[in-house]
Amino acid sequence: MRRNVGQLMTADPVRVRMGTPFKEIVRLMREHGISGLPVVDEVGTLVGVVSEGDLILKETGEPETAGPLFESRRRRVHRLKAASAVAADLMTSPVRSVGPLATIGEAARLMTDYNVKRLPVVDSAARLIGVISRSDLLDVFLRDDGEIRQEVVERAVMPELRAEHPDVRVDVRDGVVTLTGTVKARSTAGVIVDAAERVEGVVRVIDLLEWQADDAVSVGAFVSPAGIPRW
Repeated sequence: MRRNVGQLMTADPVRVRMGTPFKEIVRLMREHGISGLPVVDEVGTLVGVVSEGDLILKETGEPETAGPLFESRRRRVHRLKAASAVAADLMTSPVRSVGPLATIGEAARLMTDYNVKRLPVVDSAARLIGVISRSDLLDVFLRDDGEIRQEVVERAVMPELRAEHPDVRVDVRDGVVTLTGTVKARSTAGVIVDAAERVEGVVRVIDLLEWQADDAVSVGAFVSPAGIPRW
């Protein structure tokens, strides 16, 4: 069964308050071996994230006084952070977050779209409850091939073909699933492939299924018999 963010996240993560001083933030990052910390208010609501990138601005030599009249917004933010001493002024806000029921795919897309290594996880009241990282998401691909095969059979093949006595073979190697054999209908083959692709830990599905009857009602609904594109 596919797990969600809440099942993969690190619960009750290290966090800082808005008034946490610069040196304490650095100490916590070093102590816990992390490069960023969520920032919460007095009731635990997520308000931002402070990262090593925010802290390193202290060493850039940015002036603490007001810059040129037409300085860029980015330079102004960098200058102000370089002069800051507490989390509220150092943090990046607003920050992207995700809910515990979000799928692994949704979390991965957010990380990719916004080029972040981790996402805070919040409840329905925006309170911080966890953090999920790229490495947490990649762990799903460490599943044993035997486990993956069993789940593909149970969740993808058998629900569709329980009454058909199917001639379908499922082979898994390094997370790559190969489906071979014959089913009664083209639509059934498409459903099996789609379900197999959604099994956690599957890297790719190679569809070599054949069908006895073409019952497709729309062009482009499924992919190939024996590897030939199904248009």
